Amino acid sequence: MTAQREWFEKDYYKVLGVDENISEKELTKAYRKLARQLHPDANPGDSTAEERFKEVSAAYDVLGDSKKRAEYDEARRLGPMGGGFPGGFSGDFSGGMGINMEDLFGGLFGQGGPNRGRRGSDLETTLTLPFLESINGITTTVNITSDAACSTCGGNGAKPGTTPKICSSCSGRGVQAENQGPFSFSRPCGTCGGRGHQIDDPCQTCRSTGIERRPRAVKVRIPSGVESGQRIRLKGKGGPGSNGPNGDLFIRINVEPHAVFGRQGRHLTITVRITWPEAVLGSDVIVPTLDGGNVTLKIPAGTPSGQTFRIKGKGVTTSRQTGDLLAKIEVDVPTKLNKKQRAAVEEVSKILNQSSTSQDSSDMTG
Repeated sequence: MTAQREWFEKDYYKVLGVDENISEKELTKAYRKLARQLHPDANPGDSTAEERFKEVSAAYDVLGDSKKRAEYDEARRLGPMGGGFPGGFSGDFSGGMGINMEDLFGGLFGQGGPNRGRRGSDLETTLTLPFLESINGITTTVNITSDAACSTCGGNGAKPGTTPKICSSCSGRGVQAENQGPFSFSRPCGTCGGRGHQIDDPCQTCRSTGIERRPRAVKVRIPSGVESGQRIRLKGKGGPGSNGPNGDLFIRINVEPHAVFGRQGRHLTITVRITWPEAVLGSDVIVPTLDGGNVTLKIPAGTPSGQTFRIKGKGVTTSRQTGDLLAKIEVDVPTKLNKKQRAAVEEVSKILNQSSTSQDSSDMTG
């Protein structure tokens, strides 16, 4: 495995907050603790936590693999001048210093190392979900049109029934040396274009590129409790690599509004309309829940419009916790009254005013 450029730019031990001599068991324990804290499900809408989660995952992807960790430690010990830095320049200073700068200069001039692959591009698409599916989670498919491995040749660029052969000019290295005084530069092989192999019978579909643009369906599991704006990463489902790994596919979630319920993080919201007499006298009202059931909410006498009541455990359930249902009271005030209703309201108003006047007089004399 060739050292990655970011190995020299990022201290993965520091990213995970651990010592370089930490054991594999303790390393895994530290990673899981951070992953739980930073997981998008635990931090909906928090882009900072999402980026930190990606950094932690990338660090553990290297350090959690004993082979990769050993290579990472060795590459960091040698540094970019030790021959592990990715790129395409190879040289030896006069005097026998033996400093290999192939990768260092290759990175500057955009050349790959010997037969070095290139990672595919990351892709992004949007998936619109009904409100209920975003709460419960769902396994579905997203349809995208993008570059993909050729369906005819399987991505090797050769006509079916044939295979690419090792380039006779560079022996599969993808580069050719060019001596210039004390330096030995490497340049992409002119015969194979730096790929390290030749194709005598090219695929007619992709014309030897190994890539074709076509529609494809990608299966994705949407976890429960996702919110609008949240992104889900599907590793290796992005653009095809060139002798390297595929890129990733990022799915941005868009949630359709619900006719009855709203959402505040892990809590659901609902507006409960009651009559003026129910607000004044108090009452028991039936409140619907998202799962199709009902709960009885006791409204105390004298409840004002705008007051919110919390119904425990009837909100959004994620892998970590369950929210509540927040019921906001809205008092209906009638706009049209018949004569009998108007007379009744006027009588109540008169009584209330008399009661208020009597109370004020009592307070003054007391």
